Amino acid sequence: MTATSERPQLEKATFIMLVRNSELHDARSSIRYVEDRFNKNFHYPWLFLNDKPFSPEFIHMTRSLVSGNATYGRIPKDAWSMPDWVDRQKARECMRAMATKNILYGGSESYRHMCRFFSGFLWRHELLADYDYYWRVEPNTQLYCDLTYDPFTFMRENNKTYGFVINLLEFPSTIESLWPTVQNFSREHPEYIHPNNALDFIVDDNKNITEGGYNNCHFWSNFEIASLKFWRSQAYREFFDFLDRTGNFYYERWGDAPVHSIAASIMLDKDEIHWFYDIGYRHHPFTHCPEPKLEFHDSGRCYCNPTQNFDRDPYACTKQYRRMRGDLGVPGRVPGVLEQPVLNRIDRGKGANGLRSKLKMSTEGLELMPGDKGAAQLLKIEDGRE
Repeated sequence: MTATSERPQLEKATFIMLVRNSELHDARSSIRYVEDRFNKNFHYPWLFLNDKPFSPEFIHMTRSLVSGNATYGRIPKDAWSMPDWVDRQKARECMRAMATKNILYGGSESYRHMCRFFSGFLWRHELLADYDYYWRVEPNTQLYCDLTYDPFTFMRENNKTYGFVINLLEFPSTIESLWPTVQNFSREHPEYIHPNNALDFIVDDNKNITEGGYNNCHFWSNFEIASLKFWRSQAYREFFDFLDRTGNFYYERWGDAPVHSIAASIMLDKDEIHWFYDIGYRHHPFTHCPEPKLEFHDSGRCYCNPTQNFDRDPYACTKQYRRMRGDLGVPGRVPGVLEQPVLNRIDRGKGANGLRSKLKMSTEGLELMPGDKGAAQLLKIEDGRE
C-alpha cells in the first residue's frame, strides 16, 4: 500500500490563520505545534489570510512547514473597512473615548475590522467555498497534547457545530449594547431560538432571553473548530446583519468571540457545542491544560503544567458551562477523560479589572498595523492584533 493510500480520509476542512507578514515567525511557531501534535498524520490544508499581499518570504517559509496544501488569500476591502452606514467621525470619537478609559484595544480601528471580519465575513470568503469545517489558529499559540483522532470527523460524526477550549468573561465596557440588541433580534425572530439552547451558559438565574441579563461569558474564539454551515445559515446571516446595522462594531468594540458565543448559545442545540477538553492549548496569557494525571500526563500525551490550567481561574466561565451541561463532569468529554470537580465560585467583583490586567500583558511589545501607530501613541494605548 502506498503512503498516499494509507492516509486517513479527510473531511472538507481546513486550518485558517489571519496573519501579517511581520508575524512570520510567530506563524511558523503555531504551524509547527499544530503539525507536530496533529496534522503530520492527517495533512489537512492551511488557508492564510491577510488584508495586504503576502510576501514571497512569508509564503516560502510557511509553505515549507505544512504537511497539506497551503493557500494564501486577500481579505476584500469591504470586509476590512467601515460600512457606509457607520458615521466615521462618531466612530473615531468613540474610539478616542474608549482609549482614554484604557479599554483594551479601545482606540484601534483595525482591531474592530478584525472582529467584524470574523463575525460576518470569514465564512463568505471565496477560498472557503469548498469547506464545511475550519480550525482557527492564531500566531504564537501552542498545542500541548498529542491529538490522535480527527476533530473534524468527531464534529461530523457526533453532530457538533461549535468547538472551543477556553471560556472566560468579556469586558462589559466593550459590549454595552450588544445584549439589548440580541434581545431585540430574538423578539423579531423567535423562530431562530433553539428550544434546547445553551442559554444557561450566558444568562444566569434561569431567565429567558428577554428577561435575563448577559453574564459576559463567552468562548475564546482565537481557538475554535466550527461548522461553516452554521455561519452560512439564514438564521446566523440575519443575526449578523441585525447586529452590523447598529454600527456598534465601531461605536463600541463588539468582539467576534461574544458574537459567536451568543449566536451558538441561543441558536444551536446545546449538544452541538463541544468542549475539546483534551486539547492542551495556550494563547498568552491563558493556558488550558487537561488535569487528569493518568490520562494525559503519565501517558506522555501532554506536557503542560496542570497547575496553570485556566479552567479553575475565577475569570473563567467553567462553572457556567457545566451548569448549562447539567453535570459536574467534563462537558463534552471524549472517552477516557476523567471527571474534574466543579469550580466553587466566580468572583464577578474583580472580573473585569483583573482580566484586563492579565490580557494587557499580552499586548506588550507587539507591532501595530500601519496607520495605527500614531493613534496609539496619541491615545497612549498599547495594541496587539491590528
